[in-house]
Amino acid sequence: MKATFEGAASYVPETRRLSVLADAAAGCRGCPLYADANQTVFGEGRRDAPLILVGEQPGEREDVQGHPFVGPAGHVLWRCVEQAGIDRAHVFATNAVKHFKHEVRGKRRLHKRPNTDEIEACHPWLDAEMQAVKGRVIVALGAVAARSLLGRPVPIAKSRGTEFELDGRVVVVTYHPSAVLRADEAAEEIRAALVSDLRAADTRSRESVGAVRRRQ
Repeated sequence: MKATFEGAASYVPETRRLSVLADAAAGCRGCPLYADANQTVFGEGRRDAPLILVGEQPGEREDVQGHPFVGPAGHVLWRCVEQAGIDRAHVFATNAVKHFKHEVRGKRRLHKRPNTDEIEACHPWLDAEMQAVKGRVIVALGAVAARSLLGRPVPIAKSRGTEFELDGRVVVVTYHPSAVLRADEAAEEIRAALVSDLRAADTRSRESVGAVRRRQ
């Protein structure tokens, strides 16, 4: 039977001030994931950040600390951002799902991938963030982020280098940094691909900023 969730829409305020959105998201009960998580993990970065990174969901460390991309996958991501020559201050980072989905095994909480219902239930928060942040280029890190942003499944490896359109913005897809951690022999290849895709997205974002300035 298909799960039916209330969804986040009724919890999202009309304002697009990031601080107000984050406070409101902390009280979201739009799907069952909130019940087993420590807290909501909202996006962070400047409103005028030219580049937006969207991941899957918070992990164990993010759920404890309350910030996105502070766990092992986050360390991989920020190292790749650095290698791509991107100023971290120019990035807004968030996730498609705002609560940590997991299963308990002994004393450990192990990541579980959000399902389609949970992705769709949380989408109003991501949509509000996209409206609040001015970045013209969005990087979908992995299949869940791509599914949330584009509304359909997208094969990551085959779609790298393709530009998708979302409300006048460019969306590109690449690997989630956790793929580097899960890979063995292919780890360095995936890391190099992630760095390359981030560098290309950054170049595209600067081109977009330049085009806007020329029109003004």
